[in-house]
Amino acid sequence: MTLTNTRIRNAKPDDRVYKLYDTAGLFIQITPIGSKRWRFKYRFNEKENLLSLGLYPEVSLADARQRRDEARKMLAQVPPLDPSSVRKAKKASRKTSAGNSFEVIAREWIASHMKNKAESHKNKVLRRFELYLFPWIGSNPIANITAPELLEALRRIEKRGILETAHRTLQTSGQVFRYAVQTGRALRDITSDLKGALPPTKTTHMASLTEPKDVAELLRAIDIFNGTITVHSALRLAPLVFVRPVELRMAKWGDINLETGEWRYLVSKTNTDHLVPLPKQAVAILREIYPVSGHGEYVFQNGHSPRRPMSEAAINAALKRMGFDTKTQITGHGFRAMARTILHERLNIDPHIIEHQLAHKVPDTLGAAYNRTKFIEQRKAMMQKWADYLDELKVERKKVFIKKRPLSIR
Repeated sequence: MTLTNTRIRNAKPDDRVYKLYDTAGLFIQITPIGSKRWRFKYRFNEKENLLSLGLYPEVSLADARQRRDEARKMLAQVPPLDPSSVRKAKKASRKTSAGNSFEVIAREWIASHMKNKAESHKNKVLRRFELYLFPWIGSNPIANITAPELLEALRRIEKRGILETAHRTLQTSGQVFRYAVQTGRALRDITSDLKGALPPTKTTHMASLTEPKDVAELLRAIDIFNGTITVHSALRLAPLVFVRPVELRMAKWGDINLETGEWRYLVSKTNTDHLVPLPKQAVAILREIYPVSGHGEYVFQNGHSPRRPMSEAAINAALKRMGFDTKTQITGHGFRAMARTILHERLNIDPHIIEHQLAHKVPDTLGAAYNRTKFIEQRKAMMQKWADYLDELKVERKKVFIKKRPLSIR
């Protein structure tokens, strides 16, 4: 007698497990707690076996019969296949595939290969993966991902108008694929097939002023800026030390020695130690603001919470208030390009010394990596020469302005 849905639904639990049989080895177990489990009984290699087919009603009568029939087809093959062994193999394969998915390997690569990078940089890379790749190819075994599949995900980024992000995502994806090859979970780096697939990006440089007359105008505007002592001090210090904006606003008193005129900190972008020789003008500015923030951690404290650093938008906002266009003239980051250009072109400073002071990882002719103390004596002299030049520039340009100003007619 074959089973019907009505008979299964009406089956009540008993004190012990009992069975209701269908046909060709299919039956359903009714347990004392009322659960109803499908089973398929079969023989393989002269032994009786049971295969679980799921719970009723999630697995209907029709579904159970279909699963039974699929198992019987395996048994009918030449040579026959054991349905239980096939299921275990598939489960193991799924587990292996999940462990070798793009997302798992990408996260593993970030944890191992980026452990010495700044936390902000690691988070930025991970966020790109989470937004643009994991939803589309994250669950796929990395060895099965094709170049067209990856390109399709990258095209989505391109269509959003953030082409540079698409290129950066492709670049870091290549590092993940190469890591997978090195660890035996992929055969090759498929990103090499995508060379030239994305349109080239247009190189854009941070707005900066590099003509002495323009720099003099900027410095004079900074001197008379009517803002808080925190922002005013940061603005005055920025051109003198030309560090990255994030490093300026995150400056900590614990890293600064006003007696020796040294500022030592960890570079946010490369996670390397850096040393900034402070010219006497910079030390003077820091001594001025010390009574305001010296009791706390940060040199430039947040206006709303002294335990936090100054807002990342503060410098650019101040430049805008002074009338400078932060897209075409100068930004907080532009002080670096300003110093780099003028130090070399006007003050004839060796580019290697400048690059080291900018904390750029530029190997020398012998392949030595960046060292925070390299050229330190030359850098100390350069920083003081630069600060003196800026002072002279302000005074010299002011004299020229006064000399050329027409006499007023009374």
